[in-house]
Amino acid sequence: MPTRCQWVSSDPLYLKYHDEEWGVPVYEDQKLFEFLILETFQAGLSWLTVLRKRENFRAAFADFDYHQVATFDEDKIQELLQNAGIIRNQLKIRAAVSNAHAFLKVREEFGSFSAYIWQFTDGKPVVNHWETIKQVPASTPLSDCISKDLKKRGFKFVGTTVVYAHMQATGMVQDHTTNCFRYQ
Repeated sequence: MPTRCQWVSSDPLYLKYHDEEWGVPVYEDQKLFEFLILETFQAGLSWLTVLRKRENFRAAFADFDYHQVATFDEDKIQELLQNAGIIRNQLKIRAAVSNAHAFLKVREEFGSFSAYIWQFTDGKPVVNHWETIKQVPASTPLSDCISKDLKKRGFKFVGTTVVYAHMQATGMVQDHTTNCFRYQ
């Protein structure tokens, strides 16, 4: 059995996520939007909770199509609040719709959300060399900067910790520990 980052539980869903997705650079806008929504809903909860509901989120949020999510009206928001398959937090649901609008504005300005978000790392991952999970930060000055800029652009639920988790998930930072088989 390969050595993995210490945060990974033996849950097959978590193992698959760690082994195949976490830390892999993502440049496609729809996938970046998916992680933005999921990280927003994760705030205050475990990532495994979100992973277990991911397919329900996919169905509820139009396959993470930011164009469609931006059209969600009050009736749709009320429908989502009744959906037991997702995390039914009204503020987070409203933030997802609001963030879709902000996402579209960023795309208008930069051509893609990817071009916008990756400019903060010059288009390539920041590679860290953590030996233990205790060394991995919850936020950094870079995530502080991105969080501040996202908020200025109208995004919600994008505090520095959420932003750093998004950076880790989308491979903007490579935070696999040095003993993890995914480290290289």
